[in-house]
Amino acid sequence: MSAFDFSPLFRSGVGFDRLASVLEHLSTTSPADSYPPYDILKTDENAYRIVVALAGWSADELALTAHPNLLIVQGRKAAEEKAQYLHHGLSARSFERRFELADFVFVDRASLENGLLTIDLKRELPEAMKPRRIEILSGGANPRLEEHQAGEKQAA
Repeated sequence: MSAFDFSPLFRSGVGFDRLASVLEHLSTTSPADSYPPYDILKTDENAYRIVVALAGWSADELALTAHPNLLIVQGRKAAEEKAQYLHHGLSARSFERRFELADFVFVDRASLENGLLTIDLKRELPEAMKPRRIEILSGGANPRLEEHQAGEKQAA
């Protein structure tokens, strides 16, 4: 598998270092790592859902860990009694599945039902990051500059 050079994409951008590292990580991820299978759905403008197929797993054998920009789903099967299987098709191997999350995306809730682990994600921008309308003043007065100059005169 060959690595891609993403540097031309970032020549005119500043502060996209995390995006470059995510793209690099995704380009080197092995496609053979397909267990457990999962779906990712966009359920709303700012909502997503990850559904992981985990037949035979219980909630106490699973762990969800949320880090900034990363969600880790882990499964560790408890020791099973020695059974004589005639056919053993359900996987019981331990796993770790990582999901890279965009900024301001967090886990809203998670549930395990009928062998499907459902993780609902939401994106919530902080007020400071939301678009806001800036008032344009007319005339020669600059209130910010006048406030600054007044503060300097009072300090003197």
